[in-house]
Amino acid sequence: MTFLVRLLVLLLGFAPVAALALPANRPTPGFTRVAIDTSVGTIVVAVDQKRAPRTSANFLTYVDDGRFDGVTFYRAARRKSDPKYGLIQGGIDTDARRSLPPIPHEPTTRTGILHLDATLSMARPNRPDSAMGNFFITIGPTPNMDARGAYIGYAAFGHVVGGMDVVRKILAVPTCCGSGPMRGQMIVKPILILRAKRLDGTPRPSRGVKPWLIGLNRKPAK
Repeated sequence: MTFLVRLLVLLLGFAPVAALALPANRPTPGFTRVAIDTSVGTIVVAVDQKRAPRTSANFLTYVDDGRFDGVTFYRAARRKSDPKYGLIQGGIDTDARRSLPPIPHEPTTRTGILHLDATLSMARPNRPDSAMGNFFITIGPTPNMDARGAYIGYAAFGHVVGGMDVVRKILAVPTCCGSGPMRGQMIVKPILILRAKRLDGTPRPSRGVKPWLIGLNRKPAK
């Protein structure tokens, strides 16, 4: 057996193991799936509670509280070199009524969850321990989001397991406006997130008042 043939057999032997490294769209130990129903289709993500427990718990609290219901995907950042790749960003944006306290940062150097294609990660301001209720999904590998050296990167915590066609559709919508690194990346007609809901496990909503709901069901005065 030649060296090339042996190498091919070896690679094929490892392929199923590599495929099992990512969750599938079915109940998987250590992962919780969430369906994000949007106005253009449904995206299903699996959050990695074992490797990124704090980030996953934060995201699931937003889901269980209904804090993502009625918000939008508001950013589509396409690569200049190839606009089929990039990222989409959604969540509470600047709506402080829906926000929970910021969470400690879980860098990729600690979790081992790299920013590959279809990775779910937390958006944050330009400072550590500041992520709250905004997230993004990558289309194509995005290694510049991974931590390295003094750069803390972004906290990846899951993957898309269904609906990448919807993610690509959102990436392709018209954009404009924005400033700084988001210049020209704000979606002209933001994509509505109708509802985000758990598909696995028992919801664990937080306690207390939910300010964004106050007055929503109030009947207008006659």
